[in-house]
Amino acid sequence: MSGMRIHPLRLDGRGQEEKREEIRRVFHQTFSLDEELFQHLHGERAWYEKAIPLRHPLIFYFGHTATFFTNKFLVAGLIDTRIDPELEAIFAVGVDEMSWDDLDETHYDWPPVERVRAYRNRVREMVDGVISRLPLDLPISWDSPWWAVLMGIEHENIHIETSSVLMRQLPLERVRPVAAFTPETLDHSDEWPQNRLLPVAGGQVRLGKAEDDPHYGWDNEYGSHVQNLEPFAASRFLVSNGEFRAFVDDGGYRDARWWSSEGDEWRRYTGAEHPTFWVRSPGGWRLRLIAEERPLPWSWPVEVNYHEAAAFCRWKSAQTGIPLRLPSEDEWRRLRDLSALPDNDGWGELAPAQIGLAYGASPCPVDRHRHGEFFDVVGNVWQWTETPIYPFEGFRVHPYYDDFTVPTFDQRHNLIKGGSFISLGNESQKEARYAFRRHFFQHAGFRYVQSSNALPETPVYESDVAVAQYCHFHYGPDYFGVANYPQAMAELALDCWGIAPWNAPSTLAVPWDAAVLPSPSGRGR
Repeated sequence: MSGMRIHPLRLDGRGQEEKREEIRRVFHQTFSLDEELFQHLHGERAWYEKAIPLRHPLIFYFGHTATFFTNKFLVAGLIDTRIDPELEAIFAVGVDEMSWDDLDETHYDWPPVERVRAYRNRVREMVDGVISRLPLDLPISWDSPWWAVLMGIEHENIHIETSSVLMRQLPLERVRPVAAFTPETLDHSDEWPQNRLLPVAGGQVRLGKAEDDPHYGWDNEYGSHVQNLEPFAASRFLVSNGEFRAFVDDGGYRDARWWSSEGDEWRRYTGAEHPTFWVRSPGGWRLRLIAEERPLPWSWPVEVNYHEAAAFCRWKSAQTGIPLRLPSEDEWRRLRDLSALPDNDGWGELAPAQIGLAYGASPCPVDRHRHGEFFDVVGNVWQWTETPIYPFEGFRVHPYYDDFTVPTFDQRHNLIKGGSFISLGNESQKEARYAFRRHFFQHAGFRYVQSSNALPETPVYESDVAVAQYCHFHYGPDYFGVANYPQAMAELALDCWGIAPWNAPSTLAVPWDAAVLPSPSGRGR
């Protein structure tokens, strides 16, 4: 038995200096674990070759997590100078592709690995210094400058997970094993547990963090959502590779009947015929892990995107005559509540699931970790839901990271729940809410439900039409009787200064940038 690789932080504690040293320890552990992950890369090409066309090469993510600390510390006022402005611009923003064919063909002049490594060392020293000197009051609150420190740590946890997925997608010759990420010992059995539906009692679920919650949270976790659920049934296990194989063998990837219109477009564009981490070989199916291939363990959970999971549910509904679908976020939460598992800071030295690298850097059999009547309610692999991410009542953006969640409130990013074998920190919390585009691959699988509960209507936070109208209001001609905003503001300012608008005959004898403008009081500035 084992605990999570890095014990999760809380916002409270018994004393300031004890908490300061705890944060310092977790920062260094997380920063170092990320660097250990990148030891998987074998040869220079591995750093600069894209694992998939939709994402940056891994050199970006090696620099990105470090520049995040610098950029957010500047926003929070914790530092007042940059370390390397060029790198902090190059590594500032990642890629969230709009669709599977939204190829990023921009040319980037990526820096040498050693320059990025040296930059990370400077950032490590800078963050350690901030932790040493920053006044600390407990509990740490949303408004505390310490929030930027915790935000940087949790951001690194996210990229440890997503970078490990990209490494699984690199050619095998570009990676090598790393001891800190040794996979689960493989069970060579061709057997897998037979799945079945079990009843789930109805009841009320309450989601959302209060502002005084003792756990760090991203902005989308705060607020309140309450829902009453009717009884439903859920699969006892996550869908295993063995269970999913029947869909593959039945030609499910070649039959448009099982796919949504969006999913079918993805299927036809990519030519997918099986899960992305399955590898055909003369000796039979194999499974690609971070740095190796193994004979495919049929008892492990299948790892797929949302489209594949939803197509399987439609296919299995036709096979069984039972209407099946993916659970909603609320239905997953009902399973989580009934499991009686404490939140992650209450797990102690014995992780109750395949999570946080407690038992290996890979999934494990779906019948190993029991949580009440069900298995893998948390951990092993993330679980796709039918719920696109949306803001809870009371949602507000955090000023240090105003674009963390808002761009995903588009009904195109579905929530995944429960965490995976590599999930650390906030990712393993009960209230965690992470969402990805439906074609995106993560260490993610699914379970299915039979349910009469209506899927929640997720409100559109900001539609494409609304954004287009805002742009038109700001930069276009008059529309719906609303004047062009920048022009109207400029004319008000010019009128205030007593200057003719730019479309009037100019009375100035000098260029605009050389003019000495009169102040409203008539005095020069």
